[in-house]
Amino acid sequence: MPADDAVRDGQAPGGGLRRVARVVLLDPEDRILLMHGHEPEDPDNAWWFTPGGGLEGDESRAEAALRELAEETGITRVELGPVLWRRTCSFPFDGRRWNQDEWYFLARTAQTEFSPGGLTELELRSVAGMRWWTSAELSAARETVYPTRLAELLRTLLDEGPPGAPVVLAPENV
Repeated sequence: MPADDAVRDGQAPGGGLRRVARVVLLDPEDRILLMHGHEPEDPDNAWWFTPGGGLEGDESRAEAALRELAEETGITRVELGPVLWRRTCSFPFDGRRWNQDEWYFLARTAQTEFSPGGLTELELRSVAGMRWWTSAELSAARETVYPTRLAELLRTLLDEGPPGAPVVLAPENV
């Protein structure tokens, strides 16, 4: 498999961590946009997550965050802020093990309508939709959300503002 295909399929060249940029996108009401995903062959195995994905070529994490956000949501009018959090994670998905180094960027937008026009074939098979969540809705959610502490992290962000330096979250392995 060519290196670019390997990165898209959850493997970094040489077996290292896949470099990922994710976006904590907030609207003017401080709601966060989350995507609803599931195993391609098992829609009952579902969760919510932030937009984002792997870096392509020599793009920076910030460039990847904006590109992924545009592809997955159609939202392009954003103000990209600092990196809030970093985490490594490992999880099974679509018959493979994904090992990732994720950076979560804060972003703000007034553009609340989404139109996911640039989804990959895998995303088309595994993304069921997206919605804006208030902090209270996220705290009360009984569904699986990644990262697992997102409700707490969002509440802290809204109460205290962005951290002075990215917070390193505990690794998550599923």
